[in-house]
Amino acid sequence: MEWSTASIVFWSCFFSAALLLFLRLIKFTKGSTKSTPPGPQGWPIFGNIFDLGTVPHQTLYRLRPQHGPVLWLQLGAINTMVVQSAKAAAELFKNHDLPFSDRKVPFTLTAHNYDQGSMALGKYGPYWRMIRKVCASELLVNKRINEMGSLRRKCVEDMIRWIEEDAVKSGAEGRAGEVELPHFLFCMAFNLIGNITLSRDVVDSKSEDGHEFFQAMNGVMEWAGRPNISDFFPLLKRLDPLGMMRNMIRDMGQALNLIARFVKERHEERQSGMVRGKRDFLDVLLECRDDEKEGPHEMSDNKVKIIVLVTDIRSLFTLLRFGKKL
Repeated sequence: MEWSTASIVFWSCFFSAALLLFLRLIKFTKGSTKSTPPGPQGWPIFGNIFDLGTVPHQTLYRLRPQHGPVLWLQLGAINTMVVQSAKAAAELFKNHDLPFSDRKVPFTLTAHNYDQGSMALGKYGPYWRMIRKVCASELLVNKRINEMGSLRRKCVEDMIRWIEEDAVKSGAEGRAGEVELPHFLFCMAFNLIGNITLSRDVVDSKSEDGHEFFQAMNGVMEWAGRPNISDFFPLLKRLDPLGMMRNMIRDMGQALNLIARFVKERHEERQSGMVRGKRDFLDVLLECRDDEKEGPHEMSDNKVKIIVLVTDIRSLFTLLRFGKKL
């Protein structure tokens, strides 16, 4: 079997890159063992990834008697510190809160700059404090939640009506009255959040857009929760070997497109001077975007869309997972 020139070049580049990665990881590992907590000896390149097993939290608990309440792991190229006692956690948050305030962002959640607009994943700073203040004062206060009581009842009643209508239709078509419960739970929850943030129903259970948006959001939840090798080996991010980033860009982009339509409509209403009866969460975000004190770099249209999407994702996560079990 003869080797072509292209094959020789490809494999030469591949093994050269693998060798450089191996040497770099060894150097990084040796240089990072100074002043670190104790931990189990890891494998070359992969570190302690294979040591975690299928139930990682139980594995970490069994390592505590040997290595203590603070454990150091090497997960691929990522250093990881595990805190497993209330005393150690209290000391960490009391004396080292600021250095450890930022979270490690999964690669898939950087799609469409999602991490930059998310309060859960964004870096601690002026923008993060502004978003926390807005959410705490305009979205999560008891008064605001109590005012939404009638809307919650309306959305639940709509869901029950949709289920009854679909069950009748299913029985008429000979499908024994089966219904797609996750879809109706999704529409109910998303319309509830839509009324709080946008003062309107967002999706119709019978529309094609509603079904496509349900599939897109389900995809976002799947790619966000699935382990990704690129999170442990950042050099593989450009290759995206599992294709998860490509899938996330597609599904999150579809979800953001729907939200973008509502943001654009509200922006046009504000420009035309239309007076709304009551200010909602989207109005507050647009006011922050236009506030000269904050500056245009702090709040952009993309961040407004992401904040609305984050609110929806956090509200829908439990319902989507619950619905899959039914």
